[in-house]
Amino acid sequence: MRSWKFWLGVLVSAFFVWLTARGLEWGEFYSALRGARYEWLLPAILVYFAAVWARTWRWHYMLRHMKQVSVMRLFPVVVIGYMGNNVYPARAGEVIRSYVLKKKEGVSVSASLATVALERLFDGLVMCAFVFFALPFAPLPPVYRNVVVGFSLLFFAVLIVFLLLATNPDRTDLIAARMINALLPQRFRPQATELASKFLVGLHALRSPRELFMILLTSVAIWLTETGKYWVIAHAFPALQVNFMVLMLMTAVVNLATTLPSAPGYVGTFDKPGIEILKAFGQPANIAAAYTIVLHVALWLPITLLGFVFMAQESLRWRELEIVTRDESTPTPAMLTD
Repeated sequence: MRSWKFWLGVLVSAFFVWLTARGLEWGEFYSALRGARYEWLLPAILVYFAAVWARTWRWHYMLRHMKQVSVMRLFPVVVIGYMGNNVYPARAGEVIRSYVLKKKEGVSVSASLATVALERLFDGLVMCAFVFFALPFAPLPPVYRNVVVGFSLLFFAVLIVFLLLATNPDRTDLIAARMINALLPQRFRPQATELASKFLVGLHALRSPRELFMILLTSVAIWLTETGKYWVIAHAFPALQVNFMVLMLMTAVVNLATTLPSAPGYVGTFDKPGIEILKAFGQPANIAAAYTIVLHVALWLPITLLGFVFMAQESLRWRELEIVTRDESTPTPAMLTD
């Protein structure tokens, strides 16, 4: 039985797909697809995997307090995680990634999930920074600007909370113990205490200004490289006339939009905002739609296929991943604390 979160995601995606489809002139849309220069996809995919490699290095850097895992060994784990995000709802790939890391390297799931949460936090902050940096060169419509301001406040609030947790470990342990003792039955307290302790280990990188700077710098490099993929694929559509700043805005807005509930692969929630950004900068709707959909497929398909390959190499079974992602992608206490 599918969870309510799955069906909510399907409904949200269906709504965004309907919004996208109703504004298209289908003949012109197909003409734009037929006229695209698909030879640009190969260099774009190579650029994208350079960004994935940079993501892997960032995770390697954040994990090193728990265990030194080489980037080469970590890369398949990251790819499997992104494959999971693409084929399961609710970003279940993040849990899959931590599960595979525990299975392969023995790193606690709760601790590695804390590093994944930090990754997402810094990604969000960089996306918001992209918008504010690009605004003088490519003004954003007010409705999107207000959304970005809201996200910025949220991300900074979460960062402050994480900083307080990481820099005051003794006090945090005390508060966590009091909350666990007050809220949970006796039989669950040891596991919950261990889970909280390991989660704090995952936040270790926040204790050092140097490490904070390295994570932020790497995050900026990752997203500039990913924007490079958007820019390369834009060359496949000669009628698309946009500069790098507009594509920075698009990168930021569509990736913030994918935090909304959606069907697996961010169907609709990626496409509609991307099309609207391009239209806001004077691009024809059908060209914008053709470009955005080709971009989406080029982001989704290669890493998903490579994820299947790595999944087979790691002897992972679909049934195993289904168990990991059950109960709305929430890992069981036993899995978290092993």
